[in-house]
Amino acid sequence: MIIKKFQGKTEAEAVESAKKELGSNVVIMNVRNVKRKGLFSFLMSQQVEVTVALEEEPERIPAPRKEEPKPQPLVDALAQKQTPITNALKDIIPEDDLKGNRQDGRADSSAIEEKLDNLHTLLEQQLQKPEENKSEPIESEEESEMERFMKLLYNTMLMNEVSEQYANQIIDEIERINKPNMPFDYALANTYQKMILKFGKPIGITPAEKGPKVVFFVGPTGVGKTTTIAKIASKFSVEGGRKVALLTADTYRIAAAEQLRTYANILEVPFRVIYSTEEVEQSLKDFKDYDFILVDTAGHSHQNEAQKEAMNGFIHSVDGLAEKEVFLVLSATTKYRDLISIADTYAAMTEYKLIFTKLDETTTLGNLLNLKLHTGASLSYVTCGQNVPDDIETFNPQKTVKQLLGGRRS
Repeated sequence: MIIKKFQGKTEAEAVESAKKELGSNVVIMNVRNVKRKGLFSFLMSQQVEVTVALEEEPERIPAPRKEEPKPQPLVDALAQKQTPITNALKDIIPEDDLKGNRQDGRADSSAIEEKLDNLHTLLEQQLQKPEENKSEPIESEEESEMERFMKLLYNTMLMNEVSEQYANQIIDEIERINKPNMPFDYALANTYQKMILKFGKPIGITPAEKGPKVVFFVGPTGVGKTTTIAKIASKFSVEGGRKVALLTADTYRIAAAEQLRTYANILEVPFRVIYSTEEVEQSLKDFKDYDFILVDTAGHSHQNEAQKEAMNGFIHSVDGLAEKEVFLVLSATTKYRDLISIADTYAAMTEYKLIFTKLDETTTLGNLLNLKLHTGASLSYVTCGQNVPDDIETFNPQKTVKQLLGGRRS
């Protein structure tokens, strides 16, 4: 593989220089502005430096009356090749991520390369070879590149606090499907796709087939359950035109109940404090014509048996009476060991989906993948601030995988 830098007044000029020297099949790995050197450099405009890569191939004698197939961009090839991975990805990865496109006369290597620009900078540094290694056989160079690349991927995942267990699992899976002498960009694409598949398709709150859908929000104290409920209630009521009622079983903290009451008043939706399972059943009758009944629960220690028993009673009080969903609300800033303990405690009570809060308070998102793989539960929503209703969105596996692989946070 050849990796080389070219400079020009514009990106198009630098790319054109690269194509003249290396051919039209170069892959754009990185683009950045650089300052000119010299005594009067401060008077000169900046230049654009483009780093390109080209996969070396042995010379072949062209067969008569047969045209050489034109090399395809990485993602075009993946999109056309029908495999279990690409077929499954159609439901998860947007169509644009499975197509190559061309701008300003240059071929984009893929949507993956565009999005993982930070990782490409690291790749460039890792894959630069000393001059004395140029005499080595091509096969050994490619093997060395792949080894370095897989090590870089592994270390990047660990830096983003992906569990060592799952990082090893992903690397092992990628190494099994990679073929000898395969370019590292294919390995990157395979890793990107594999991790998206592991996250799966996000599943949000859906209406009941008949009657109201009762939605319980459970989780430890301080993770932002009440604010999250207000955001979801606002989305359904104001933006979706749905009839929503708010209940709270959090009788331990007066401030939490008053906070939810304030949100209910602003949204002009019914609000009720419930103290027993009988009151939950009565609320079902009173709000039978509503679309959603959102229930806030008390945050408590997952090691307190009495509180766990009370929580279990509330969750199952509507069984057989109405459709229900349970969402475990967790903070992305919580330690992984504590997350496992919390998740296992609630898993003993009921099935649930996951909501992660406070993404704006952490720089690493490895715990999202860790807990998804540990529990098998669907990831539904993430929140990234206190603003109601704006700072909530459906979980986006593509954006999260980008960051886990070293891409910049958008």
